[in-house]
Amino acid sequence: MNDHWLVRPDTIRMIWIISIIVLALTVLADFVVSHHPYFGIDGTFGFGAWFGFGACVILVLGSKVLGAILKRQDSYYDD
Repeated sequence: MNDHWLVRPDTIRMIWIISIIVLALTVLADFVVSHHPYFGIDGTFGFGAWFGFGACVILVLGSKVLGAILKRQDSYYDD
């Protein structure tokens, strides 16, 4: 069986490793970059990482709530 290269376990593992390395290097680059914070909190270490993660969590939870509100019955379009 010829699986697509993106569903192979070794490819998935390699994508995880590369993603973790890139994310770690991005957070570590925070030591090198000089900050010019406008608010006090945006000058903290790793602000972009934890703010982005928090925003993602809020978007996912918000979409779950919106989906629960707008959900229709399975037979909504039936006669």
